[in-house]
Amino acid sequence: MNSARGCSLIGVGTLIYGFNVSVDGYIADAHGNLDWSAPSDELHQYWNDYERDTALSFYGRRLYELMSAYWPTADQDPDATPTIVDYAQVWRDMPKVVFSRTLESVDWNSRLERGDPVEVVRKLKAETEGRLEVAGATLAAPIVQAGLVDEYRIVLAPTAVGGGLPFFPALPSRIPLRLVENRTFPGGTVLLRYEAKHD
Repeated sequence: MNSARGCSLIGVGTLIYGFNVSVDGYIADAHGNLDWSAPSDELHQYWNDYERDTALSFYGRRLYELMSAYWPTADQDPDATPTIVDYAQVWRDMPKVVFSRTLESVDWNSRLERGDPVEVVRKLKAETEGRLEVAGATLAAPIVQAGLVDEYRIVLAPTAVGGGLPFFPALPSRIPLRLVENRTFPGGTVLLRYEAKHD
């Protein structure tokens, strides 16, 4: 087990919000499609390594159901690439907190949470040492608005979709950011990593 996954009451975790995003700022188009953001093998490996070193991941119900419908058994497909096999193993093992008022249970190293996401994330961020992530724009919205995100990883796909689910929610005020990394992947996809400048 990676030491970054350990919990401590003395450290404060770093909360990251990252996703593949269209150049006009959406993570899904107006029909809910994500096919335009299919990653290259190199980008997929980047996300594999990112998830491997994540201590705790926060999911909303919809994204959890989407992921859990495929990834737990994806490595059993005889046509699965090594990158797919690797991610399936990483995803199953990664500790996850799933926010839902309707799910009865969750699996794959997940626990169910019915509390307020902002308060739960604030508490777990204070108690968990290492890197935490919030997965999905709907769950991320109130967490971003509350100023809890420390770093944004925006992976710009060379596509404009014209509308849909935005990466950023409406904000109560500007979020000052500092660019800490940029990287180009095959096909023209660009990673932009920004640290939030907290007061």
